[in-house]
Amino acid sequence: MRPVRPASVVIAAAAVLTAATGCTEKSGAQDGDHVINVTATDDRCEVSRKEFPAGHVELAVENKGSKVTEVYVLFPDDRVVTERENIGPGTRQRVTAEVKAGDYQIACKPGMKGEGIRQAVRATGGKTVERDPRLDKAVAAYRAYVQQQADETLPLAETFARAVQDGDVAAAKKAYAPSRIGWERTEPVAESFGDIDPKVDVREDGLEDGQDPATDWTGWHRLEKALWQDGKIGDREKELAGLLVKDLKDWQKRVGTAEITPTSMANGAKELLDEVATGKVTGEEERYSHTDLVDFKANVEGAQQSYHLLKPVARENDAALVTELDRQFAALDKLLDRYRPDTASYEFTSYDKVGKADRKELSDAVNALAEPLSKLAAAVVK
Repeated sequence: MRPVRPASVVIAAAAVLTAATGCTEKSGAQDGDHVINVTATDDRCEVSRKEFPAGHVELAVENKGSKVTEVYVLFPDDRVVTERENIGPGTRQRVTAEVKAGDYQIACKPGMKGEGIRQAVRATGGKTVERDPRLDKAVAAYRAYVQQQADETLPLAETFARAVQDGDVAAAKKAYAPSRIGWERTEPVAESFGDIDPKVDVREDGLEDGQDPATDWTGWHRLEKALWQDGKIGDREKELAGLLVKDLKDWQKRVGTAEITPTSMANGAKELLDEVATGKVTGEEERYSHTDLVDFKANVEGAQQSYHLLKPVARENDAALVTELDRQFAALDKLLDRYRPDTASYEFTSYDKVGKADRKELSDAVNALAEPLSKLAAAVVK
């Protein structure tokens, strides 16, 4: 997982931010009050407006650069309001978010690393978003789900950590993948805090420039490498196992404070499919343990949970979209079931045993679901 690093300094004044980052306001745009055009290049992040009414906001993103980018709306403390990853060169994406009155930053991240090129923006007015009461219930149910996943993850992580601290490589390998399921189901919420994900789920190639893997790399994947590639557990690994539990306890305590809205749930479901496309299908996420299909399934389940809770409202607003999402979720679930002998378990085929053609089939199924899923946020706010 790529880390979302906290900004070292949050700059409030737009003029200062422009000078510091090269992020400029695009002039002359004639947009609706709630539409912000975001034009990303390799060294700029242009926005069509710096002030807009609070409520539902749509980012119309175009990547005119040569690098894959991602775009974030951030609170001043770097918590994530919404994000869209994997925006390829020459492509466009539309992202719907619910934004309260206040100061924010829009960040473009060429290459999907670093703090990004930032623009200070402000949502004005005190208007409260009028929601269908069913969406409030969906948010409450999803909040309970996220907390449950964190609560259930901790004892599994403690089992994994104890095996590492006992020096038991075999037991640690067995406990590794189960300890990650709850995290993978709710990853966008964990990432929204900004500082937890880089501690527990970063891969070595996701470290920021200047970080030393020997001292700065922590979390599950550092231990994964020790267990599967090195085949041994040293004092450093035992220390990191304890640190992993400590960081996950922090996540467990803070997850209940996450900012969750119907649109963040819908966008989070799309983010989980992006996680599958960029990390699991490629085999990059679990490159040593090859437990990618466990993560894959957990990501899909997390996306399904958001969709299930939002579905009654989405069906009324866009029945055709719901029909397509039902079909694509079912197709992907069926395909994943080929890779586990017991569909009641989380025992999946080791991903290094999955051939190129089969990986392509999985990738195609993920993409077929991700495209309509990107429209879910807009469907629940119509």
